[in-house]
Amino acid sequence: MTALGKGPVAPADNDLFNPLPREKLKAMGASALTDAEVLALLLRTGTRERPVVAFATDILSRLGGLRGLLQATPEKLGAIKGLGPAKQAEIAAVSELVNRAMRETLAARSVLRDPADVRQYLQLQLGGKTKEVFAVLFLNTEHHLLAMEELFQGTLTQATVYPREVAVAALRHHAAAVILAHNHPSGHSQPSSADIHLTETLTRTLQLIDVRVLDHMIVTAGGVYSMAEHGLI
Repeated sequence: MTALGKGPVAPADNDLFNPLPREKLKAMGASALTDAEVLALLLRTGTRERPVVAFATDILSRLGGLRGLLQATPEKLGAIKGLGPAKQAEIAAVSELVNRAMRETLAARSVLRDPADVRQYLQLQLGGKTKEVFAVLFLNTEHHLLAMEELFQGTLTQATVYPREVAVAALRHHAAAVILAHNHPSGHSQPSSADIHLTETLTRTLQLIDVRVLDHMIVTAGGVYSMAEHGLI
């Protein structure tokens, strides 16, 4: 195709005619790719102003890296110019695949064996949320994951997290143990006095139905605080 006698139109960089990430993948393996190159392969195209690798770099910078990308809400993704519905759907699908793979891992072995997996899973689930969410991981007798439920939202206090509903959910899942979790959108991971009091109340309540509270984890975008590790359970 020619453009008004000016000769063939050169392929745009942002359409990935530049095969660098793909060729690098073939020659050196996926582990040799940068985070931006991996994302570029997923996106396939950039924008009119930015080639795809530069576009991917900008996205990761804006969202705080791969973790931020996987935690990003639809609103955050939609606010990025050039990231249309199709690309947003692809990113959401990848995030869901990661979540499902991590759930399979936690379901296959004791969460006490690899607590780092629990932290990573909770960060992906709760770390990017802008409102406080109280969740429970329900475990069997071998401490394998049965299910995770987000039970309450909003300011989490004794008045808004109902021990009876947590107990009913534990019985529904036939759980032998639980890990409690909630996020702090403020980024402060230290538990408040209300957090500690709520944990004590839930622990006593669940003991009545022979369900053990293993931990209460407080999740932020930057990390996870374990109350058990700090002697609060």
